[in-house]
Amino acid sequence: MTTAAKPDKKAARKGALALGVAGALSWISSRMDWVRAEFVDDISGGGEATVNGADWSTETGAIAVLLLAGMVAAFALRRLGRRVIGAICTAASVGLAVPAVRLLLGGADPERVHALLTAGADEAQQGNSAPAIAQWADITSATTIVAGPGLALAAALLGLAGGVLLVARPGEDSPRQNKYEKETVRREKVREDLEEDPQSGRVLWDAISADIDPTDPQSGPDFRSSKSTR
Repeated sequence: MTTAAKPDKKAARKGALALGVAGALSWISSRMDWVRAEFVDDISGGGEATVNGADWSTETGAIAVLLLAGMVAAFALRRLGRRVIGAICTAASVGLAVPAVRLLLGGADPERVHALLTAGADEAQQGNSAPAIAQWADITSATTIVAGPGLALAAALLGLAGGVLLVARPGEDSPRQNKYEKETVRREKVREDLEEDPQSGRVLWDAISADIDPTDPQSGPDFRSSKSTR
């Protein structure tokens, strides 16, 4: 009996795993500090405050979830679906890279840092929350903490590679079998088991269930029909 070659999905699996790792790294990056700011406050005297990745780039956490979901979908879907997922994750990875590259190359804008650190000041006056610094505080310096955006950029590159791999090499799908084909494959497997271990109770029971005479492994409806067509 000649068996069909198993579909090659190695590249697609590598692409899916790359998306998963990229999603995990992106999530970690969103929890890390991206910017450290020094400020002067006429009342408190000033100090330091930080802005994490989720605040600096609000899409970082969402893209992390998307990449992780893309990994799961890439394992579950068929060829066309894997290509679609790869394209979506490729675009998302580009979106993840843009704010990280801008911050690493251009540095942090003090005005934006001030806006992020004073966010929630109105609610704070009502006792609901507290901003990192007061609205009247002045930002004296804003320094990029390279590790956070650097990790996001690495995640973006890995996600980009995984997405492109899924688009370019989504792998082949396993052929869909109808009910008769599945039954034929099962009987052939039982015959092979009978030849290897004819005394096994499990194999004997499988043979009886498949309508095969254990004393004559070449019996069975599919085998008889194949003989009649020769």
